[in-house]
Amino acid sequence: MAMAAARRALLSHLRVPVLARPAAAAGSVPAARLLSSATEEGSKGSFLDKGEVADRIVSVVKNFQKVEPSKVSTVADAHRTADSDLGVTPNAHFQKDLGLDSLDTVEIVMAFEEEFGFEIPDNEAEKIDSIKTAVDFVASHPQAK
Repeated sequence: MAMAAARRALLSHLRVPVLARPAAAAGSVPAARLLSSATEEGSKGSFLDKGEVADRIVSVVKNFQKVEPSKVSTVADAHRTADSDLGVTPNAHFQKDLGLDSLDTVEIVMAFEEEFGFEIPDNEAEKIDSIKTAVDFVASHPQAK
């Protein structure tokens, strides 16, 4: 009972007066319409360009401290070298090509989550074992930023 009285007293001091606006102001859009259109756009999401995603994922992998510098190659190197010697390229497998173990793979997926601003569910994270699968997943995810 005392808590409700204290709450009412606090709220009466915190109230902010709202000035009345003309109901039919020229060019005004009802707040409900603004909210619904923003929600619709947010739920549709927008997909990132696959090339941009690939560049960002390769960058994350190259900057991952457990990837050996000898495995980091440029695109120019990729055209001159055999596939087995490529290192960090769009087709690189985390364990086979980059020498990462399963814990490193979990850490790199977490780095992808941080880079793209969304959480990758565990069941999907288990499937991400190469740069290509990471690019495909992130590029197809509407919440990736």
